[in-house]
Amino acid sequence: MSATGDVAPTVLVLDGGFSTQLSCHVGTSADGDPLWSARFLETHPDGVVNTHLDFLRAGSDVIMTNTYQASVGGFVKHLGVSPEQGYDLIKHAVELAKRARDIFLKECQETGDVIRTPLIAGSIGPYGAHLHDGSEYSGDYADITGVDAMREWHMPRIRALVEAGVDFLAFETIPCLKEAEMLVKILKEYPKMKAWLSFSCKDEHSLAHGENFKEAVQTCWDLNHSQLMAIGVNCCSPKIVAKLFKGINDERPHSPIPFITYPNSGEKYNPEIGWIDQGKCEALASFVPEWLDVGVRYVGGCCRTYATDISLINNQVQIWLNNQSKNVECH
Repeated sequence: MSATGDVAPTVLVLDGGFSTQLSCHVGTSADGDPLWSARFLETHPDGVVNTHLDFLRAGSDVIMTNTYQASVGGFVKHLGVSPEQGYDLIKHAVELAKRARDIFLKECQETGDVIRTPLIAGSIGPYGAHLHDGSEYSGDYADITGVDAMREWHMPRIRALVEAGVDFLAFETIPCLKEAEMLVKILKEYPKMKAWLSFSCKDEHSLAHGENFKEAVQTCWDLNHSQLMAIGVNCCSPKIVAKLFKGINDERPHSPIPFITYPNSGEKYNPEIGWIDQGKCEALASFVPEWLDVGVRYVGGCCRTYATDISLINNQVQIWLNNQSKNVECH
């Protein structure tokens, strides 16, 4: 700490595209599966553990459970299990993440590496993900689905993740304000639990459903700022991230909202042929300094980002933090 009281900020590195990295271990893609990568909780648990390990070894301070598209009803329908077994499978996702963390910590102990203990976030994807009709990317379901119906669908997974002992929850890829407000209110029912809220946005101004991003951030922060760790955006182009955040904290210099972002690689998805434009993308890590400058404190990757991308992001974070520390010392 300097004489002026300045302190270098803390930045946590998240993991990357779980389904993307998982495909390296299971030999197949989850694209098009109604359960997405959550199917592999039952069929390839070791692959799930190894995927978590890949990210931890790459420098992730936070790993997310493989439950983005998991639901009790979805497991009953697509795996043929009972509701009780489906509920336990969600809890099992937490156990697999913990197993990976234990293995990683043992490796660090054996090599003498000094690290902070990685944290586990319980992934809570949007209601639209289980509909398997693409509406999670538009939020259109919010126009015809009541808050009570969304709440009833979300509650079992949230309860299972909390019971299984996640460090906090990750409300992610939420396309509409209606669902975001509902999730932030649910969080109040677990007063000892914290969470981040990450929206899905269609451009540099708007949520996927059309609401103004800056207004949505402020609304949700004001609803439950004591339990929200950060608010931000994921599963979007990295090119719009900094533009989304700029200006939000201008009027709150002494109590800035911590931001979170984990965008896609920059590739585009063509439903007929899959991911395209891989060779046209700027490296995700190249955007990191700008994001940190505008207040991002949790940073990682989403679709089409691998453990190697997280390693590069981590390197950029460390460079930025070192520069910040030097600036603090000079004050």
